[in-house]
Amino acid sequence: MTVTQQLIRVGHSPDPDDAFMFHALANNKIETEGYKFDHELVDIETLNRRAFSGDLELTAVSIHAYAHLADKYVLCACGASMGDQYGPMVVTREAISLQELRGKTIAVPGTLTSAFLGLRLCLGEDFPHVEVPFDQIIPAVADGQWDGQHIDAGLIIHEGQLTYANSALKLVVDLGEWWYEKTQLPLPLGANAIRRDLGDEVIADVTRLLKASIQYGLAHREEALDYALQYGRDLDRKKADQFVGMYVNDWTLDFGDRGRQAVALLLDEGYKHGVIPQSISPEFVG
Repeated sequence: MTVTQQLIRVGHSPDPDDAFMFHALANNKIETEGYKFDHELVDIETLNRRAFSGDLELTAVSIHAYAHLADKYVLCACGASMGDQYGPMVVTREAISLQELRGKTIAVPGTLTSAFLGLRLCLGEDFPHVEVPFDQIIPAVADGQWDGQHIDAGLIIHEGQLTYANSALKLVVDLGEWWYEKTQLPLPLGANAIRRDLGDEVIADVTRLLKASIQYGLAHREEALDYALQYGRDLDRKKADQFVGMYVNDWTLDFGDRGRQAVALLLDEGYKHGVIPQSISPEFVG
């Protein structure tokens, strides 16, 4: 007899921390209890944009993007990427101050990323920017151009935070440090969001399985790291382990009270500064 499994399409970024997090689900390391998970690895800004159509049941999203998606998705309490006194960075070819960054053209990984929102809040004003795929920002800054457009600086995410110095680039600001100095809270960057129309039972089941996958990775670190390494552009094993540790940790198991507070505050600041169009109270499940 054939048993019908409910399909859950999962979208997440092709980077080591997400791969580590989803290793158990992607490689059949845990029982999925009547659900079939199909994984799509896509950059975070593409996932942010796709979420507007709600085609994926479970998807990684930027906290910034969630502000536009709260009618379709609810945040899973597990699966967070938090910058705890570290986070997205702005880098340049020559050392400059944060004040000198004003008016410069900055390569960004997408305008719905939390990195973009954080930089907008840090600068306190709009800034000239060019959207560049996240894994091309460092070479674009080094070259001073992207697709014929002049580039002065780059807003880097993912493993670029550990590798930018290899291209002789200079750090202007670490937004995770800036946010912590401002709020004494971690900077909430990404989350896993699950579609509301799945219903309470499926939402609870899928969220529980997501947490089980994260727990499996943390309990079988070397095995999960072996899988994650294939997505570690320019990272050796030591740096990949460091990067995974930055973004898959206790915050990933549960946002907790401080994490929830940080999400609410970031969204509120975005609204107050006119970056987010409406006031949003984040909702979590699991």
